[in-house]
Amino acid sequence: MRMTSPSKSRKRTPELFLNRELSLLEFQARVLEEAQDATNPLLERLKFATIVASNLDEFFMVRVAALDHRVEEGDTAPDAAGLTPGQQLTLISERVHAMMEALYAAVLGQILPALSERGLRMTPPAEVDPARRAGLARLFGEQFFPALTPLAIDASRPFPMLANLSLNLALLLEPAGPEAPARLAVVQVPARMPRLVRLPGEGGDVYVWLEEVIRAELGALFPGQKILDSTVFRITRDSELELDDEGGRDFLETVEDELRKRRRSRVVRLEVEAGVQAPLIETLTQSLEMGREDVYLLPSPLDLRPLAFLLDLPALEDLRDKPLRPLPVPELPAGKSVFAVLDECDVLLHHPYDSFDPVVAFATQAADDPDVLAIKQTLYRTSGDSPIVRALARAAEKGKQVTVLVELLARFDEESNIRWAHSLEEAGAHVIYGIRDYKTHAKILLVVRRTRQGIRRYVHLSTGNYNDRTARLYTDFGIMTADPDVGEDASAFFNALTGYSDPPRMKKLVMAPTRLRERCLDLIRREQRRAEAGQTAEIVAKMNSLVDEELIRALYEASGAGVRIRLNVRGICCLRPGLKGVSERIEVVSILDRFLEHSRVVYFHNGGDEEIYLSSADWMPRNLDRRIELLFPVEAPECRRKVLQTLEAMFQDNVKARVLQADGSYKRKRPARGEDPFRAQIHLYR
Repeated sequence: MRMTSPSKSRKRTPELFLNRELSLLEFQARVLEEAQDATNPLLERLKFATIVASNLDEFFMVRVAALDHRVEEGDTAPDAAGLTPGQQLTLISERVHAMMEALYAAVLGQILPALSERGLRMTPPAEVDPARRAGLARLFGEQFFPALTPLAIDASRPFPMLANLSLNLALLLEPAGPEAPARLAVVQVPARMPRLVRLPGEGGDVYVWLEEVIRAELGALFPGQKILDSTVFRITRDSELELDDEGGRDFLETVEDELRKRRRSRVVRLEVEAGVQAPLIETLTQSLEMGREDVYLLPSPLDLRPLAFLLDLPALEDLRDKPLRPLPVPELPAGKSVFAVLDECDVLLHHPYDSFDPVVAFATQAADDPDVLAIKQTLYRTSGDSPIVRALARAAEKGKQVTVLVELLARFDEESNIRWAHSLEEAGAHVIYGIRDYKTHAKILLVVRRTRQGIRRYVHLSTGNYNDRTARLYTDFGIMTADPDVGEDASAFFNALTGYSDPPRMKKLVMAPTRLRERCLDLIRREQRRAEAGQTAEIVAKMNSLVDEELIRALYEASGAGVRIRLNVRGICCLRPGLKGVSERIEVVSILDRFLEHSRVVYFHNGGDEEIYLSSADWMPRNLDRRIELLFPVEAPECRRKVLQTLEAMFQDNVKARVLQADGSYKRKRPARGEDPFRAQIHLYR
């Protein structure tokens, strides 16, 4: 596949850029702010705390692991912000250590004590009353003890290959003889058992951490041995897939092999309970070949993610946000033919405010309609029991031509994608397991249907995944259309991916990695030329991440020419706003609220002939150069109005919005004196 490449790098100007990894950690800090915010309902605060814990796990598995690789290879090249890989690792370690301290302070010092007052209590076994403690001991003997394996570590039995993110107990046992060293042993906490062990009784729900139950009964695992010290520890492994396949193997086979390798990759982080004695921590770090900067001494419990279990407990509704249920889409009432509606008009969907049901109905009706000849779709991440996957399988079983391009490399969903892709193949669908060297990230569903007027194409394009579950949690735009040009482009897009045709010159859609970078630069520069000609010029964009150096420089040049630029960037932003003579006309806002902002939108004033585009792509090198993405226009007046209202709301928010400062920090917006609070997501739901 031919692709456009970014222009050759110019002279380094690190003062113009923020570091990608530190910017990502700033995003995690904003999520942490929501956990610390006492105005949020208590269980919502807990939800944000578990999200931070999960996000930091992925950060180490992917981003820190990649930097470690570069350091090992002797790479000292600085990034756009002027930081070498080694310098980045040092700053990351400092930032994350401080962040973990703040996270545990919020959870252990505020959230869990407040939950305890409402009857949800965590307690150590030693504080359980004797009757319950006896019951806990029986539970250990009956349920937990049979699943545990004590692992002695000595010259003949090396340190075990522990699973990524596994929780373990390390023990130092009394030496076997007067001159012998203390002995090391490990007990793995079973991953398939619930971390929170409930003690039934009066006065609410009382829970004990599973590792504490095991620790209280270690004598049963090491009878006759004196335990000198014990600690809970957790490891994080490098989990980035390296698909350097030189043997011409089947792509599916290559991915499956790399997934197996992931389970035994190098350790990039060691978390250990604070208070562990020096001999035990030294033994662990030596056994795992870890530097002290990669060791995180934390209060108990390690791994806060299992606290998410409490979020689904019944009752305590006053500790949650009031539910905002997706609303029916007036243009597409239940039971009405999606095809009949699209024959008359385009339909814009804004999830989670609008129901995802019309998208499911589109796939379902296509599967059951005898006039539908073919269905073609890209799938990146979908739910475990996806109604769309079921509809595709049913369509294939009915003899329709079903082609599904499955992205095997959707990070941490690889194994799930392989499973349901196999089920589609068994139903008779033609499944393409990704495009080698490119990750397919575009979201498109094409239905080819026979009508009285001839063959007609119907298309759904989206900024988000075909996932009915995340459609309730992420904000995304989707557009459904029977526009002939869009349909023709959609067919050309699939033909380019499934056959041998060259990347097409499309009429309305724009595809990465062939022309999306070039098109974005052209649109920015066109706005710049209008400003230079004395015209009103404005760019408004919404995305998850802004990293690409070439696009950032283009925005700087447009700002310098007089273009007003407003950016709503939820996560990483490497652009520095407010630099004198460079980015004074650029405003960057990030919104962290109950829904994850996920849509990608860009608006160009264009001398009053406004243009609005939606896209699956963020402005990052990986999206523009190494992924298959789509940019698509919003042309119907009512659809355009809805998108513009959403963009404006992002910059009116004075409750959940944070404004990026030139130094990379964020300042929370507050209502000015006399100004009413404005919360964009609540406003858009209404």
